[in-house]
Amino acid sequence: MSDTESAPGEAGQHDEQVPLRKLFEPMKVGSLNLRHRVVMAPLTRSRASQPGNIPSQLNACYYAQRAAAALIISEATQVSMQGQGYAWTPGIHSREQIEGWRVVAHAVHEAGGLMFMQLWHVGRISHPSLQPDEMPPVAPSAVLPKAEAFIENERGEGVVAPCVTPRALQGEEMPYLVRQYFRGARNAKAAGMDGVEVHAANGYLLDQFLLSGSNRRTDEYGGSSERRAKLLFEVIETVCEVWGPEKVGVRLSPLGTFNDMHDDDPEATFSYVIEKLNRYGLAYLHVVNPALAATDEDVVFTERAKRMSEMIRRTYRGVLMVAGGFDGGSAERWIEDGKADLIAFGRLFIANPDLPERLRSRAPLNSPDPSTFYGGGERGYTDYPSLAQERGEAPRSVIDGRWR
Repeated sequence: MSDTESAPGEAGQHDEQVPLRKLFEPMKVGSLNLRHRVVMAPLTRSRASQPGNIPSQLNACYYAQRAAAALIISEATQVSMQGQGYAWTPGIHSREQIEGWRVVAHAVHEAGGLMFMQLWHVGRISHPSLQPDEMPPVAPSAVLPKAEAFIENERGEGVVAPCVTPRALQGEEMPYLVRQYFRGARNAKAAGMDGVEVHAANGYLLDQFLLSGSNRRTDEYGGSSERRAKLLFEVIETVCEVWGPEKVGVRLSPLGTFNDMHDDDPEATFSYVIEKLNRYGLAYLHVVNPALAATDEDVVFTERAKRMSEMIRRTYRGVLMVAGGFDGGSAERWIEDGKADLIAFGRLFIANPDLPERLRSRAPLNSPDPSTFYGGGERGYTDYPSLAQERGEAPRSVIDGRWR
């Protein structure tokens, strides 16, 4: 499936030996002042209203419940119909979607939160049933991935289906792709977001161009690291035109193998990209922990993963956010040791809408229910209790699944 970060250890447990001080220090990120360092990671939940993949009141409630995060990064949001690879994921390419996201942004702001929208094009990780006119998905090269898309079957149920061989994009289509991101960035601003994140990780379109295993092109968008990164930087530049670089983040997944990805020389590829990112003055660089295993379930620290993490920290001179495999204690240690400036939590935020308060007070943590991660309604989405609800102090607008 798509992005749901893992967290080690058993829910309900804390590392009692690690005082959480650095994790709760404020920090300036671009033009924003964050209250602490606990960020909500982007999490695909497949609950946009249909037809039209439009955010709803239910989505607004979900995000408002989690407004205590230092920053919320929205679920991956497709910039076009062509960019969709999972059923019921929200878009940012229609007037109705803008209006839906405006309700979400307002709810988060009313609850005191900040929110970036993650801009997404899945590339080859899709299925004809999700594409306009049931066309094949697009990619840098016609390479069949050993991966699955999440589609709706004839009974309206969510099921996984093998990806198909994608169509290789023509050179003349590249400006059109860049315009999709420009439009998505502009629409996110119209929806009232505080900034945007360019999704260039986890085996989706920009990552497919970046890594040699999925990019077999021989034109200006293939071959060397510089050429394979060309589309990524074109997208970053057009998004910065809309927002200004201080309100733009970029997500990368060095050493990532999710969605059948690999690179012949990831150290060279990512050292080039990360060094060049320094020129833009971005809000932050967001990386998926290189120690995450291919299963996206376990954390495996290898010497290569350690070297990659060290290279990223050494090379990138701006704000560094790291996601994947953290609990409160390990997050505190990474910040204290200077390995990261911000930590993004995923699955812990799914089950604990007030995660910062629970971490700070060392309250018990709710356990997430994986069977409710993708698709459905309130169950496993807005019904996880907060400490305030347990004390009977939460407002009705949060309890009943609507935001008023």
